Amino acid sequence: MALDGTKEDDKTFDEQGITFIVNSRLYEQVKPINVDYVSTPMGSGFNISSNLSTGSACSSGSCGSSCGS
Repeated sequence: MALDGTKEDDKTFDEQGITFIVNSRLYEQVKPINVDYVSTPMGSGFNISSNLSTGSACSSGSCGSSCGS
């Protein structure tokens, strides 16, 4: 997840006052996308999940410190 401006080939959607921008071709491959803010004893942050399969332990998109870069 990053800050970005809308481009011509992007899909945008609003959720609770926040606008999300996703490349249209990528969106068709991964939809639906769910973005949640979670708070746990381990910390808090965004949990992003979709149908994207990366073939790794981080396939849900909710990577923490255990998912190398």
